[in-house]
Parts: sequence; structure tokens; C-alpha cells
Amino acid sequence: MKVVAFNVPRVKREAFRLQTDRGRFFYDQLHQHSEIQIMLICEGEGTLIAGDYVGRFGAQDLFVIGSNQAHVFRSDEHYYAANSKKKSNAISIYFNEQYLGDSFWQVEELKTLKVFFNRSVRGMKISGHTKSEITELILQLKTAHGIDKLILFFSILKKLSRTRDIKNLSIASGDFKKEEGKRMNAIIRFTFRESHRPIYLEEIAEVANLTTEAFCRYFKQHTQKTYTSFLNEVRVSNACRLLINKDITIRDVCYQAGFNNLSNFNRIFRKIVGTRPSEYIS
Repeated sequence: MKVVAFNVPRVKREAFRLQTDRGRFFYDQLHQHSEIQIMLICEGEGTLIAGDYVGRFGAQDLFVIGSNQAHVFRSDEHYYAANSKKKSNAISIYFNEQYLGDSFWQVEELKTLKVFFNRSVRGMKISGHTKSEITELILQLKTAHGIDKLILFFSILKKLSRTRDIKNLSIASGDFKKEEGKRMNAIIRFTFRESHRPIYLEEIAEVANLTTEAFCRYFKQHTQKTYTSFLNEVRVSNACRLLINKDITIRDVCYQAGFNNLSNFNRIFRKIVGTRPSEYIS
């Protein structure tokens, strides 16, 4: 498994790349690309990892992924089942300063966009009225041509550069070199597959081909958090998905998500999500 310096396909002389991704699940390798990505989730749900951020994504969510920010939109496990009828669908805008040339972005009129570009390296989630407006503009982009297409693109950037309906995802940008990303991909895949049961540091260190002490240093250095914190975030993400099913008790969710007792689950869930599990489903 490699990481994945992801190459965004593009033709010559385009200001940005508009791409629709459809399938049973989204691309599931931790990857990065030089382009900023504005991504509208049309169908599908799962867990987003972006730099040191771990959280849920679902239909109608709108994200900005920064230039060279390591990330993966990991669809929930039932999307991978051979008989699954689940669908994933997203529309993305890819662009960077090279698309129109560095000098273009230096003009006085685009100064506010430079601030947005710099902030985007940490990734963003867009909410509120801004999300609704940009969603509509992205849908219009699919059928636009010529100068109208370019006007819509800059309208999106204008709204993103001026809105307060933005929450940064990550503390750090999460830029990985190739070999680091290869190791991190192995860690992530193992964690998602085995998070329902106890995972010991010696076990995950072996996956990373490191001693336990070296693994703890490595993971903290590259994610700004301990592995235990990351594992708890993955488990809480899974718990959020399970809680939507009204036929399952909170106690059952606790154990299916990988927690070993209810009080610990309630404490960690509230710390990460901001509410108790019982409040999350009410």
C-alpha cells in the first residue's frame, strides 16, 4: 500500500478541475495532492481523517481540503459488502495557484483569497447559509460553460473568503512524505478494521514496524495526538453511526464500538462530540 501522492487529472489551460466521483465507496487510501479541494458530499457516509482531525461525514456536508493535507474519506464498513446497494457520490473542485499562474493571484483585488488559501491548509467544514449557497453554485457549475463557469468558480471563492460559517478541521496541515504516508495508511486500515476490540500498543507498533516507544513518538509527531486518542475518535465515529439506529441500546453501541464499559464510553463520547450519547440521538 502506497501513499499516495494523488495526481488530479486536468487538461491544459483550465482555471480549476470539476470532478464527480461515484461508486459504492469513496477512495479509501490516505492521500494528498497539491490542489485545494472543495468537496460536496451528495451521497454516502463515513469517517473523514484530515491531518489530525477525525470526524463523521454524510450527505450534504461540504468540506475544504488544504493543499498537501493528508486525508481520506473512509466510507462505513457496510458500503464494502459485496451485496451492498449503498452508493457514494461527491462533486469536487480542485485548483491551486499554478492553474492560473502565480502572478494572477497576486493582484490587489484577490488579496482576501490569499488569506483563505493560507487558512485552508488545515482543512475546513462549511456550515449554515454559506453551505447552502455554495452547494447551489457547485450544482450550477456542472452545466455551466465558458465565462459563466469561471464566474461561478470565483463566486464560490468569494463566499469562502468572507464567511464566518467555517470551522477549521485540523490543528496541523498533516503533510506526509511518501514513506510516512505508507506507514500511516497501514495504521489507519488496521485501526478501522479492528477498532471494535481491544488494540494494544505492541500490536499496532508491529503493524507500523516500529518498537512501542518509537511508534508512540512517531504517531504523536505526525498527528499531534496519542494513538489512544485517535482510536477513541474512530470508535466514537462508529458509535455515532450506530446510534442513528433506534433499535439498538446505548449499552450495545458502547460495546460494539469497542469500549469496555459504559461510563468510559459516556465520558469519552461527551469529550469528543460535546454531548452525551443519549442527547446525540434525541
